[in-house]
Amino acid sequence: MSAYGYAATASQLVLVVAGAPLLTGLMRQVRARMEGRAGAGLLQPWRDARKLLRKEPITPVGTGPAFHIAPALVVATALVVAALVPLLSTDTPLAGRGDLIVVVALLALGTVALALAGLDTGTAFGGMGPSREMTVAALVEPTLLMAVLALSVPAGTTDLAAIVEGAVHDPARLASPASLLAASPLTAAALTLLAYAVARPLVALDPGPAVQALPVGLAVVLVGFFVLATRRRALSQVVGFLLLDNGITATAFLATSGVPLIVELGVSFDVLLAALVLQVLTARMRAAFGTTDLDDLRELHD
Repeated sequence: MSAYGYAATASQLVLVVAGAPLLTGLMRQVRARMEGRAGAGLLQPWRDARKLLRKEPITPVGTGPAFHIAPALVVATALVVAALVPLLSTDTPLAGRGDLIVVVALLALGTVALALAGLDTGTAFGGMGPSREMTVAALVEPTLLMAVLALSVPAGTTDLAAIVEGAVHDPARLASPASLLAASPLTAAALTLLAYAVARPLVALDPGPAVQALPVGLAVVLVGFFVLATRRRALSQVVGFLLLDNGITATAFLATSGVPLIVELGVSFDVLLAALVLQVLTARMRAAFGTTDLDDLRELHD
C-alpha cells in the first residue's frame, strides 16, 4: 500500500468532515431562496456545531445505553463510509474490503441508531423524530439500492474500487439499460422538485387546498414529457401520453378549483377511450411486426 493511498484516505475524511456542514448549509440556503428568504448563510451549520459543542451535555432521565452509544455510532459509520468510498483514489487501505452493499448497510445502521436514541428518551417528541427519520429512510433506501443495482450490473461487481476503475477505462458501461432504469426514478424526483419550485408563486397567490396540490399536476406533466422523450417502445409512449394527458387535466382542474362533475366524467371517458385505442393499436403493431420498438418501426417501408 503506497503512502498516496493513506494520504488519499485521510484527505477524504477531512473533506467529508469539513464539507458535510457546508452541504447542509447549501441545501438550507437554496430552500430559503426558493421560499423568498435571505437564509442564514452557508457557514451557519458550523456556527451551530460550535455553539452546541460549548453547551453542557444533557441526558434525559431513564435513558439507557442506546442514547449514549448512538452519537458515537452515527459518527463512526459516517467516517467508515467516507473512508470506503474512493473519492480521490482507488489505491486505499480499504480497497477491496467494502462494497456498495456495505455502504448502504452502514448508512442504514446510523439511521437506526439515531432513531433508537430518540425512542430511548420515552417522550412524545422523542417518538416523533424517529418516526419521521425512519419514514425518510424507507423512501431513500430503495433509491440507494436501485443506484447500487445500476452501478454493479454493468461492472459485474459491487466493489467500489472495481466499479470506479471500470468506469474510468470504459465510461460507456455506465449508460447500460440498468443505469437508465435507475436514473428514471431520480429524474422523476428531480422533475417533481422542479414542479414544486415552479408552482410556489401560484400557490402563494391562492393558498387553497386545490391550488396547493397544483405541483402534483405539474409534476405528472413533466414526468409524462420525460417518458415520451426517453422511451423507445410504443407501450411506453402510451404510458407517457396518458401521464401527460392526465397531468394537463389535473393541472387545469386544480388551477381552476374544480369543474362540474359532468365535465370530469366526460374527460375521464375520453382518456379511457384513448387508452383502449392505443392499447389495441399497440397489440396490432406487435402482432404484425413482432416488435413495438420505435427504432425498428422507423425502418419499415411500403
